[in-house]
Amino acid sequence: MNARPALRQNDYSPVAAPRLGAWSPALSVSVVIPAHGGQDKLDLTLAALAAQTYPAHLMEVLVVDDGSRPPIRLPEIRPAGTRLIRVEDGWGISNAVNTGAKAADGEIIQRLDSDMVACREHIEALARWHHVTDYLVTIGMKKFVEPPHVTPEQVFRAGHLGELFDLDTAVPSSTEATIAKTDGLRKSRNPYHVCTGPTFALPREVFHAVGGLDPSVIRGEDTEFSYRLAMHGVVFVPDMEAQAVHLGLPSQHRDRERAVRAVEPYLAHRIPLRRDLRKDRGRRWLVPYVEIVLDVTDTSESVVRQAVAAALDGKLQDVVVTLVGPWSRLSPERFGLSDPCFELRLMRDLFGNDERIRLIDEAAPTPAPTPFRYRGPVDVPLHRATLERMIESVQKDLTGVLIVDLPDGRTARLERTSALGRACLLTSPGDDLDEVVAATHGIRHEPPDRFWPAPTQPEPVTIPAPPPAAPVPLAVEPAETSLLRRLKSALRPN
Repeated sequence: MNARPALRQNDYSPVAAPRLGAWSPALSVSVVIPAHGGQDKLDLTLAALAAQTYPAHLMEVLVVDDGSRPPIRLPEIRPAGTRLIRVEDGWGISNAVNTGAKAADGEIIQRLDSDMVACREHIEALARWHHVTDYLVTIGMKKFVEPPHVTPEQVFRAGHLGELFDLDTAVPSSTEATIAKTDGLRKSRNPYHVCTGPTFALPREVFHAVGGLDPSVIRGEDTEFSYRLAMHGVVFVPDMEAQAVHLGLPSQHRDRERAVRAVEPYLAHRIPLRRDLRKDRGRRWLVPYVEIVLDVTDTSESVVRQAVAAALDGKLQDVVVTLVGPWSRLSPERFGLSDPCFELRLMRDLFGNDERIRLIDEAAPTPAPTPFRYRGPVDVPLHRATLERMIESVQKDLTGVLIVDLPDGRTARLERTSALGRACLLTSPGDDLDEVVAATHGIRHEPPDRFWPAPTQPEPVTIPAPPPAAPVPLAVEPAETSLLRRLKSALRPN
């Protein structure tokens, strides 16, 4: 395997996979197939795997029976290294895939649905990329077909999928259109969107490093897993030669409105980049959008209180505040007002029960799965618009780190988690992560004016002069009244 190249964003152009049939595989592959019923379709899936071009001695297949009734059985036509595993604890696709991955011996985990019929070169096509470098996730193609009346024997003998299925009338996956529009995902802003589960391959170490699939995610588990892979720093590579058909139309075709609604709560809580799903004001989400990290060691409680208040009162409310300090060194014993750790104890008691504030001794290398992290001096409180404007700036070109140069020579920075994850994959302990981030995602410096705008001076208030008083009209007596009065005066006796 070649040295890990510092690939830019999701552009895998610098690496070239060997041509199918013209190379010698060396890595072992474990194909993990979660199954819940559907024995007839599974038989076709296994027959297709038995005819793969990938060396049989380097491939094992693990069929994970997720509580099928009647239980799954292994058919006669199957790969030589096929094992049947029955789920003992839990249920669901995520749990079944994790069960298979734990039992897998292969260096590559190939996830495959139990109703997929793969072309002969499918496993080889996806595995070849992993022989080039080890932080890729390869994605197979699929088309949806109505299940025809074919036998496992026919599938095993077929030279290509077109001999078995009418591919001209097959329903293409929506992901293929996205792949085409983004130059094979090389120009995709969020390439994890198309890694939707039925067929993808990745290094076993990467699978376990991100914690496998989340069994608590009942809908959209593949998208949520792919999002965490993106935060880990992987590069997503679709392979158009890894063709397969899905036996049956997708569930969205049956009731698209309910299918979308069913997955929304899981993605809204776990994928902060889906801003369209987080429009409810005042909500708190499982995974925040930004982690604000403040080092409060040797800082007074009053300064930290002001910084925390500013962080939680910004225009961007989807945040969590992490206060870094020697919290574990604070003894639970009684302490006096002269205690040298008085300020830290005061902060612990003040912030320790707030769910939006975390107290930790040392910040993690990345804030995954949170997609952004802010770091800055604790005595420079955030402006209400700081985070919103910093994210707006880096999202224009997907910059990895934005560094704001403060007037006193210090800096504040916004870090993209996927960029940090990529740097961690490509470096050793002690290496400068920023050097790698600069190569893979870019680092930009900007002045503070836009992010900490100066307070606007209130316009001078001019009190308008009152309008001139209207002249008071003189009372004029009617002519007849005046004449009558003069007559009375003249007739009055002297």
